[in-house]
Amino acid sequence: MNASLHPFTRENWPIAVCMHGFAPIAADGSRLHDASGESWDAMFRQIARLGFTAVEIADSHIRPADLSPTRRAELAAIANSHGVELLSVHVQRQSVIQPGRGEQNLAYAHRAIDAAAELGMRVFSTGLHQPFTEAQRAALWFWTAQGPVDPDDAETRALAVRRLRELGEHAGSVGLPMSLEMYEDTYLGTADSAVRLIEEIGLDNVGLNPDIGNLVRLHRPIEDWREMHEKTLPYANYWHVKNYMRDEAGDGTWQTAVPTSLELGLINYRAMVAHAVEVGFRGPFLMEQYGGDSLGVCASNRDYLRTLLPDSTDA
Repeated sequence: MNASLHPFTRENWPIAVCMHGFAPIAADGSRLHDASGESWDAMFRQIARLGFTAVEIADSHIRPADLSPTRRAELAAIANSHGVELLSVHVQRQSVIQPGRGEQNLAYAHRAIDAAAELGMRVFSTGLHQPFTEAQRAALWFWTAQGPVDPDDAETRALAVRRLRELGEHAGSVGLPMSLEMYEDTYLGTADSAVRLIEEIGLDNVGLNPDIGNLVRLHRPIEDWREMHEKTLPYANYWHVKNYMRDEAGDGTWQTAVPTSLELGLINYRAMVAHAVEVGFRGPFLMEQYGGDSLGVCASNRDYLRTLLPDSTDA
């Protein structure tokens, strides 16, 4: 590995934290999106105390596109005061092909791109997953209940390609990469389908977020995680990383999974990160964790991940 061709090392590779450790709606019913500057300050103080210097703003918590310019500036100023970069915005469960809302979601995504550019973010992240079903909201772990399914329909898939290409062109025009998150039962739900979607979109700034943890956790048969990474990592430009303990019966009659740390789960991130770097991955990482002390686990995972990244002396 030639260090001169390598923009990042383990010391400075961008690693952001997710917002799962913060409640999107407080006990009094108020939304984090509408919270006071003091509340935002407390959030960024926690992020900084754990040693994070970057955060992904998930629109489940704060929607930069729907903040006034004044409040966007306030958000950036508060983050900056704690040395925390607003690295990316993640538009989730706002599919551009969601029945009855696709065009509205497309317009919202365009506004999110403009907001991300205004805030100096590095990545616009989205996908094709849709809002939770009632069953998913009622489940202990939402991935154990069936969610919406993209139709096996060439016309709908072509619509997804056209709308995502439109967003990718917009992102590219303001200097942003766009990353599409892998997620079950969407056109990004298998390695082959996800890669084909990127190729159909056909833009250099549009790549994959190979969040294969989303698939490893499913209580159903899945593709081999090694094969999924092998196919998708060459297309990756941003990476949500998390891991799950997974067990399944030899006869295929049952499968189960629960969250754990990067080091202990089914996915061997030591091997996968090395392979990703080898095939050219240079994007930021996002630490993600469901359940328990999400922030604490994300911080431990970050420290582990840094041991897997190349040194400045690697050649």
